[in-house]
Amino acid sequence: MNPVAEMTKKNSVAELLGKDAETLLTYKAKVPAGRLHLPGPDHVDRVWASSDRKPAVLRNLQNLIMSGRLAGTGYVSILPVDQGIEHSAGASFAPNPDYFDPENIVKLAVEGGCNAVASTYGVLGAVARKYAHKIPFLLKLNHNELMSLPQAPDQTMFTNVKQAFDMGCTSVGATIYWGSVESRRQLQEISAAFAQAHELGMFTVLWCYVRNNAFKTAEKDYHLSADITGQANHLGVTIEADIIKQKLPENNGGYTAVKFGKTSPKVYTDLTTDHPIDLCRYQVMNCYMGRAGLINSGGESKGASDLADAVRTAVINKRAGGMGLISGRKAFQRPLKDGVGLLNAIQDVYLDKSVTIA
Repeated sequence: MNPVAEMTKKNSVAELLGKDAETLLTYKAKVPAGRLHLPGPDHVDRVWASSDRKPAVLRNLQNLIMSGRLAGTGYVSILPVDQGIEHSAGASFAPNPDYFDPENIVKLAVEGGCNAVASTYGVLGAVARKYAHKIPFLLKLNHNELMSLPQAPDQTMFTNVKQAFDMGCTSVGATIYWGSVESRRQLQEISAAFAQAHELGMFTVLWCYVRNNAFKTAEKDYHLSADITGQANHLGVTIEADIIKQKLPENNGGYTAVKFGKTSPKVYTDLTTDHPIDLCRYQVMNCYMGRAGLINSGGESKGASDLADAVRTAVINKRAGGMGLISGRKAFQRPLKDGVGLLNAIQDVYLDKSVTIA
């Protein structure tokens, strides 16, 4: 048995959560779960079917939630591997050079029991005829290309929606850096791309990341503040992203600390607390109360703590009312068997009926 799977077998979710186990597994959220549209095997019929989405979009959404180890639960586990562009291929794949080869990326998603694999035009195109019918393909349309000097962080379109459709993708994804100087151009580009994707029958996933130096004060970095990331999510669902990808919140009060925009004191008194589940639930609430699914990202690989960190993120997302995890580097920067074990450990949280909605 591989080391990650062995560790998972020996340790329950509670043991992996350590000293935070009681508060994360028993906490009752401030905003009741009954106000949310929660994930489930009937999510397409119960929520999306009443929208303006075409039958082909509904079919592809249903295909997503009926794939992989989580099939029939309403939850998703997605492997994203597009870091070779922004973080560089060397930084991303040197820990495990096998993943310079696109086929190994897709193999990890298949063997890891993922609902879908998300990657670049080049990666998915290289193996589309062999794998597009075996696992749902999510093509990332734009990327932050940082090889140009001087560096100017921005999202650049690398491909188009028609190319995603032609290779058999069931969905397209994109990033908007909300709050950045370039965000309004990105908003227009991705809104048009998502409209075309829906026209062609594909569903849409938006990486709703926040980017502005003003969000980092001398006291604290508010790029992962629940109120700011929550508003990013709300902007994302406004352009009909079917699923929102967001980083797990780490604090709150960004609006008041940075002193910009408009908010309400009730956000901080009536809707949230400092508890991580309440912070994540506010992200879900901004996804039209869960009508659009929230998937949180797994974050960078930190080595020995990866398994515990991944399980913690999954527990918070699930108990907050989220739809699942999209975790890449923690899985592909280690040997295949260990990567599969880590993905399975994440999925096991969503399969575990004792981990309930808060």
